Amino acid sequence: MCDIRYFKSAYHCYDVAVNLMKLYKNDEMYLNDVAYNLQQCIEKTLKAFLECKGVTVPQTHSIRKLISMSKNNGSIAIITDWIEENQYEIETWESDTRYNFDMCLEAERIHKGLEEVKKFLDLNHMCYTLNPELTDERKEKLQRKLPKNLEIRDEFEWNCYYTIFKKSLL
Repeated sequence: MCDIRYFKSAYHCYDVAVNLMKLYKNDEMYLNDVAYNLQQCIEKTLKAFLECKGVTVPQTHSIRKLISMSKNNGSIAIITDWIEENQYEIETWESDTRYNFDMCLEAERIHKGLEEVKKFLDLNHMCYTLNPELTDERKEKLQRKLPKNLEIRDEFEWNCYYTIFKKSLL
C-alpha cells in the first residue's frame, strides 16, 4: 500500500507556488520560489506514483530520471507533453533557483508552468473536487480493497486511492 501523503505533499507544493505567485511584485526571488515549488510538485508526484508501483525510488531531483523510471516501471502517472518537453528546464528549477542568484526566470514562463502543472495534477485526479467517475458503487468497491481501519478523510484522498486502484475496479 502506498502512502498518499506523498500526493498531498506534492499538491501542497503546487498550492504554495500559486500563493507565492499572488505575492509576486517584480521580485525575481518570488519567481524562483514558485519555480522551485512547481519542480517539487512534479518530482513528488512522479515519486509517489512509483512508490505505489512498489518501485524503490532513489534520492534524486532528476525529472528526466523519474519520467524514465515511470515509463519503464508501468507507473500510472499521466505525464503531460509540456512536462516531457520541458523536463530539462524544470529540473534546473530545483537547485538553480535556490543557489544561483543570477538565475532570472520570466514571469510569463512561470505563469505557463503554473497552468501546466495544474493540468498535470488534474489529469492525475489530484484535486479536492471528487472525480466524477467515482460513483457510490465504485467507492464501495474501492473501500473493500483498502485496509479496514483506513479512514479516507476527504475527496483528495478518495481521488488518489481511486486513481491507484482504478484498473482493478472497472
